Amino acid sequence: MNYDWNQKYNYNFPTLVRFGAGVITELGPHLKDQGLKHVLLVSDPGLAKLPVFHEVAEMIKSAGLNVTSFSDIAKNPVKSNVLKGAETYHQSKADCIVGFGGGASMDVARAIALAINHHRDLFDYDDATGGDRFVTEAVPYFVTVPTTSGTGSEVGRSTVISDDVTHEKKILFSPKLMARKVFADPQLSMALPSFVTAATGMDALTHNVEAYLAKGFSPMCDGIALEGIRLISQSLEMATHSPDLESRSKMMIASLMGATAFQKGLGVVHSLAHPLSTLVDMHHGLANAIMLPYGMEFNKSVSSSRMATIAQTIGLKEASADSFIDWINQLNKKLNIPSQLSTQKIDQSHLKPLAALAIKDPCWGSNEKPVSESDFLSIYQKSL
Repeated sequence: MNYDWNQKYNYNFPTLVRFGAGVITELGPHLKDQGLKHVLLVSDPGLAKLPVFHEVAEMIKSAGLNVTSFSDIAKNPVKSNVLKGAETYHQSKADCIVGFGGGASMDVARAIALAINHHRDLFDYDDATGGDRFVTEAVPYFVTVPTTSGTGSEVGRSTVISDDVTHEKKILFSPKLMARKVFADPQLSMALPSFVTAATGMDALTHNVEAYLAKGFSPMCDGIALEGIRLISQSLEMATHSPDLESRSKMMIASLMGATAFQKGLGVVHSLAHPLSTLVDMHHGLANAIMLPYGMEFNKSVSSSRMATIAQTIGLKEASADSFIDWINQLNKKLNIPSQLSTQKIDQSHLKPLAALAIKDPCWGSNEKPVSESDFLSIYQKSL
């Protein structure tokens, strides 16, 4: 991509990260040092049943704070989850929020933080309609603790929440929604099942790839995205099948990098993946993994030089778009990720509703190649 040096541009980066094995032990003392007394610990229902969740809650309590847990979260979070979480915050008289887990936990925790002192309808804050202008009040002290290496939501300033009825995803955005501090401890991801590791890892890869290919000016995001892709190419297969601290650390860093880089934008793949989550409740990372090679084929006609740079960065013998797309397909195969949507009980009857949702998704707006509803339908058809 050629930049116009006669133009003026803006770019920025997010929050303070504390990274490394064992940093989770610093969470409770950190909250205590801020003068806080009562934590709303937000996580998903599966994670909330695991020993690690209770261990972290006890760590916080041992620092002298009270803890109320909230885990009534759908796999693809909806508005009612957020409203119930905000009600729990008020009822428990909490004074801070910790998002603990993967993307769903982070999204709901961040949206709860928004809802505490902002009382318009939650979707009035939709970024697509300029809703950030309504984010005028303070938000509670907010900390994030990732346990997966995928969404990178821990460093984000936006949250994706779906309408309970229409299933349409809304992006709520404001710099005020950034975590005050991130405790990124790769040891927390060591016990992840292989499928979750693979799917979330492909989510992180998609973030970095789409950020790098997105139109617009952000040379720092471009550099971060390339390094994130390189780290994932070195570590995702091992993190999935033979995890060690190095592979898990590289994946967690790459996930953080992807979420930082996609401030620049995302693209067609995310607009293809989001409807698969809302309409048929597919895991977001799996949806991205399946759709990534198809999205790259669609973009190849305008983004081939950048894809060739990615191929060179990850050390492929041939620095070309085709080589890069083949690498994605081979990686999915090594991770036991299917190559077709039909494996997920999707058939022809789903395709038009999926395309209708995809064209409404804001992510494709930063795709270098324009996309129409018929393009979305064609891509879904090819991936079926």
